[in-house]
Amino acid sequence: GSALSRKLAREGFTLALVDRNRSAVQFLCDEINRIAGEPRALAYEHDITQYDSTPDILRRIIADLGGLDTLVYIAGVIHFPDMDEFNFTEDHKMVGVNLLGAMAWMSAAAPLFQSAKSGQIVGVSSVAGDRGRVGNPGYNASKAGLTNYLEALRNRLTRHGVNVLTVKPGFVKTTATLKNVKKLLFAVEPETAADLIWDGMKKRKQTIYVAGIWKWIMLAIRHVPSVIFRRTSF
Repeated sequence: GSALSRKLAREGFTLALVDRNRSAVQFLCDEINRIAGEPRALAYEHDITQYDSTPDILRRIIADLGGLDTLVYIAGVIHFPDMDEFNFTEDHKMVGVNLLGAMAWMSAAAPLFQSAKSGQIVGVSSVAGDRGRVGNPGYNASKAGLTNYLEALRNRLTRHGVNVLTVKPGFVKTTATLKNVKKLLFAVEPETAADLIWDGMKKRKQTIYVAGIWKWIMLAIRHVPSVIFRRTSF
């Protein structure tokens, strides 16, 4: 999220950055504005799971920016369960942020873009949503739901001139990933991920994998027969 914010600012966007940690998002905004030499980013404190307050925050943002032409949803949480762990509390948190938070923001912005017959919605899902894997059922479900929701939203909005981009990262070298994942297969730096997302936005693509090799990896995984796939350990 931080890397993409910096990238979009360099490309000339004026940004409204939303985070539940006010000091962290303000620090990022101050950095962006200092480098830009002008006000380019505004900070807003908001807990993504406070769904009822989303429309009010969005209205404030639109008023402060003087309009809105792009919505990027990049919020997400993950819990890494043990293989014998079934934890509804953590699953509920993942669905609440990864899926329901996205639905709250996108359903608030979608009618505005539809009426304007322009705009773009970008949702950061995951390769984890392409198939239900044994390692993390709750996370897989939250991302599969987001991917499906974005496709349905795309099918509604494309006819109105609005693009909906689904981003499916593999491993990105964030603090959480480096701390919790031992084997980072084809991992990319956050700045590389940001560049690839921006390229997809410019080209108004429908779905991109970050990095591109995951497109072929997941194509193979999706076609593994269930009787074989269920015996895997990832």
